[in-house]
Amino acid sequence: MPKNLKLKAARAEKDMTQAALAAAVGVSRQTINAIEKGEYNPTIRLCLGICKALDKTLDDLFWEE
Repeated sequence: MPKNLKLKAARAEKDMTQAALAAAVGVSRQTINAIEKGEYNPTIRLCLGICKALDKTLDDLFWEE
């Protein structure tokens, strides 16, 4: 799984830490870190929560070209 740099960039754009995003979507900071590093494949529900927290679409954050 490739790194999710789009997620990392969107989080930085919102000036959110991994911990703040994790708290917003109800997971651990380690989970957000693992998603960004491409080590964890999140559920669709978690993907949608992350998108909502960052004001992005699934395509913006999780669609691979």
